[in-house]
Amino acid sequence: MNKKTKHFIKQLTIPIVIIALTVGIQFFATTYDGYWANKINMALKSITNILVIISISWLAINIIAYGKRIVLEQHQIDSKDNLKARKIYTQISIFQRVLNFVIVLLAIALILLNFDGIRKIGISLLASAGIAGIIIGFAAQKFLTTIIAGMQIAITQPIRIDDVVIVEEEWGVIEEITLTYVVVRIWDKRRLIVPTTYFMDTPFQNWTRNTSEIIGTVFIYADYGVPIDKLRNELTRILEGNKDWDGNVNVLQVTNAGEKTIELRALVSSRSSSISWDLRVDVREKLITFMQDNYPECLPKSRVSLEKETD
Repeated sequence: MNKKTKHFIKQLTIPIVIIALTVGIQFFATTYDGYWANKINMALKSITNILVIISISWLAINIIAYGKRIVLEQHQIDSKDNLKARKIYTQISIFQRVLNFVIVLLAIALILLNFDGIRKIGISLLASAGIAGIIIGFAAQKFLTTIIAGMQIAITQPIRIDDVVIVEEEWGVIEEITLTYVVVRIWDKRRLIVPTTYFMDTPFQNWTRNTSEIIGTVFIYADYGVPIDKLRNELTRILEGNKDWDGNVNVLQVTNAGEKTIELRALVSSRSSSISWDLRVDVREKLITFMQDNYPECLPKSRVSLEKETD
């Protein structure tokens, strides 16, 4: 038996012991009769019912957590090809929160049913406060919409844990998904908190929706006299010497021609967006250095023509 199983059994021990004790107390309490014994029995019955409800809820939450742990152990999210693992991790995490929410809600409802006074107050309030109920319903509408959006994310998965996204013009990684909000870790370690409804109602970029591979772009501006073939050869040499390049995409094209300069776009591919950033930076720096060392006259410059005036 490993440590995790022992820890799980230890977590189940307390609620199981409480359930056994409460059942025993109820059994022995029913053996006595009389006015005060009946009063005590009624009080004990309410207390033991509440303890049983709490213990069963506690037991169910622990079992769900253990089941999640078992599933996630078979799908490591820190592996290189972690698309399937991230998908399962996202679904399991959200559904765990949904089930925990339902269990707690049912437990509270069952506990309240043990008190006749609260039951009567609730019935009278429902009978006499229809308008207040409507107002509460409208107030809860947004909350319920957010909960439903969280469940939709778990099922349809427009985002997953560790996905790379562009949200509100910020580049970041999905760090946490709950029923009501999503935490996006921005590249500079800030956290962007976004409601789950945002990802169902607003367009956003997901760079790792189907695969973690990505094509990065590097723009270089140069004079019209730059030898493009030489730059293409240099780009190939740079990529072949860089471990971040995955060997798939290596393209250099002239994508625009302005009044003073031409625009060169290099396309390079890598295994993930974080690696792509480092690769693009390296390619940009080395292409600029190559031009400075070999073709400084082809760097962007302004031309001024002086013409001699004739009388």
